Amino acid sequence: MPNSRTPRIIGRVLKISATLLVVAVCLILLFRICSSGDPKSVDVLIPNEALCRAYAEKGDNIVLRYQNQQSITRGENNSGYFSVTQYVFIPSVHQVQLVFRYNNSTLEHLQEDYGLKSTPKKEEHLFDVTLVLTETDPNDPQKTVKTRYAPTEEYTVKDTESKGLYTYYRYVFEGIDVTKETVGVFADVYYVGDLDYEQEAYGRLCLYDTEHKWITQKWTSADKKAMEAWIEKHK
Repeated sequence: MPNSRTPRIIGRVLKISATLLVVAVCLILLFRICSSGDPKSVDVLIPNEALCRAYAEKGDNIVLRYQNQQSITRGENNSGYFSVTQYVFIPSVHQVQLVFRYNNSTLEHLQEDYGLKSTPKKEEHLFDVTLVLTETDPNDPQKTVKTRYAPTEEYTVKDTESKGLYTYYRYVFEGIDVTKETVGVFADVYYVGDLDYEQEAYGRLCLYDTEHKWITQKWTSADKKAMEAWIEKHK
């Protein structure tokens, strides 16, 4: 006579397995959500002299603005390599601040793309990030002129450990003005071992174009505290 308990046992095992699978998926998603935000070390505006002097006069009335642009590279040869997780244009001080990020798999792609003997370490400075402004040529409206800006190095903040999978940089770029002649603003990424601005960038992300609207960003309490601490220290 067949054992009638066998189907029930199999059914319970399947239910338990399905439940464990759902729990595992939920935990993975929760982990990804919790680890997706920028670490505190780079999540705050970098206080610098130009910005803090302006903040001392105007407080949080200083306009911070950005556009809803694609935040991660999607090219055929660099899909998912790099992202700009946040950025702001600060017109009153002619400044742009951005957070640049890449994950551990990008280091593996870098090894493959450049035929390196080993995978580079997270602690190494591997990528050159610059801003490129494309503007209408005043002498010929049918042409454009490109101007490249390097970050102000003393205002660079790096974080390689927080969030585990990622390496972050927050950069400050100064002397940036978006005018009616500005067609686009881009963040260009080059491998430092193959740095040639005449060649196509390893990764490029658009920060501004004329087709998108500006979005105003509010000052956070952490931003304000950073400015106030700098001002107090430099009295």
